[in-house]
Amino acid sequence: MMKLFHGGYLEIPSPDIHYGRTNADFGQGFYLSDSAEFAGRWVREKTGADIIVNSYELDETGLNIKYFDRDREWFSYVFSNRRSMPDKFNNFDIIFGPIANDTIFDTMGIMTSGFLSDEEALRLLCIGPQYRQIVIKSERAAQHLKFISADKLSQEMIIENSKKVAADQEEYLLKFAEVMEGFEKEE
Repeated sequence: MMKLFHGGYLEIPSPDIHYGRTNADFGQGFYLSDSAEFAGRWVREKTGADIIVNSYELDETGLNIKYFDRDREWFSYVFSNRRSMPDKFNNFDIIFGPIANDTIFDTMGIMTSGFLSDEEALRLLCIGPQYRQIVIKSERAAQHLKFISADKLSQEMIIENSKKVAADQEEYLLKFAEVMEGFEKEE
């Protein structure tokens, strides 16, 4: 059994794998994290809404699972999904892998404009902390996901999470600038 978490504004005892965007990192599915802290940090404050972290247990027995690392295969898959191409791994029940950083649209936009090579784009997407996402892609896998609880984050926790997100972003931007400077030196 693996414990997983989903952050949002609602209690979700029965996840719908067809609800999310089709152009997300790993295509359409129900996205989770193996970190309760990250699940809570991922959600942005919204006026009049509570931030809820839903907890689940996943029984992986008998499921077809795809694992990714930050590598060319992962990059190609994320890039393809973000461009709404056909999902080449839709035969898997679950996909585990890194979350693409928040600047992926910018990075991929620059790449498709011809300013970055695939290798340079991959280097940019691999900087910063590596958080993992787990995507439930099939009804079969959703049946293996057992709802445990839904916990509302306190205002103190939301403030703390905002500080952590800002610190992560600042560190990321510094590393991003270093890598970009390295590209200029390589030319």
